[in-house]
Amino acid sequence: MSESPAPAWCVRLTVPAAALPAVEAAFEDLHGALASDRPDAAGCVPVALYLAAAPAREDLTARLAAAALAAGAAVPEFAVERLPATDWVAESQRALPALRVGPFYLYGAHVAEAPPADSIPLLVEANAAFGTGRHESTRGCLLALAGLAEARAFARPLDMGCGSGVLALAIAKLWGVPVLAVDNDADAVRVAAENAALNGAADLVTAVRGEGYACPQVAAQGPFDLIVANIVAEPLRVLAPDLLRHLAPDGVAVLSGLLAAQAEAVLAAHRGLAVRRRYPLGEWETLVLAR
Repeated sequence: MSESPAPAWCVRLTVPAAALPAVEAAFEDLHGALASDRPDAAGCVPVALYLAAAPAREDLTARLAAAALAAGAAVPEFAVERLPATDWVAESQRALPALRVGPFYLYGAHVAEAPPADSIPLLVEANAAFGTGRHESTRGCLLALAGLAEARAFARPLDMGCGSGVLALAIAKLWGVPVLAVDNDADAVRVAAENAALNGAADLVTAVRGEGYACPQVAAQGPFDLIVANIVAEPLRVLAPDLLRHLAPDGVAVLSGLLAAQAEAVLAAHRGLAVRRRYPLGEWETLVLAR
């Protein structure tokens, strides 16, 4: 007789849409499933974090305080509730059908249908942490990469803040070149390496742990002709001088994880780069910049 699924816990809160990326980042290493809805009329987003074990309220409060500080928002209130026993992996799989984004076909192992013959398949498990490629910011980056592939090739790409490695995989599949994928979270690096192996790209995607552009591998392998950074608006602004130093003279930067209202501030921080194209998706925007 199989074991019943363990009871789960849910943390519920509502945050301003601009603070959502910071909240997502704050919860990343809790190994939970994060769900968010569309912003309401006031621009606020309901968020639910599903966890296998009961969270510590003090830890949640500290994480949300740091996220609020990074986003320039008030610390949100939250509620914690225990849920009935549920197979959350199965539920997640049912909620995550295959998705076509430009030439890319994102799917989990639970999808029975074979990827379309004219697609670039990206296998990302539904229960993998740090993103499955469905958020508007990631989809914007995938569309931007597909657009760039129509115009030129790249030889030295960098995925800064790689998370699950979806974008590094997309780059490897598009251009067949080695990709350096950097994240400051050890679990993210592990997941990115696992996803690379699942997609037969372990020989192309090198996932390493490092603190942004201070990562030794970044210094050793740069400058880069393509830098993709799908993180949060404020870190993008802070890291702008480092990006400029590590971007090749003919390089292109793809920036995402920002709301459309934050785009001009992020652009202003990247002095010397100009917008080549914008990819707006809902409240979010992806920028393609070049010198």
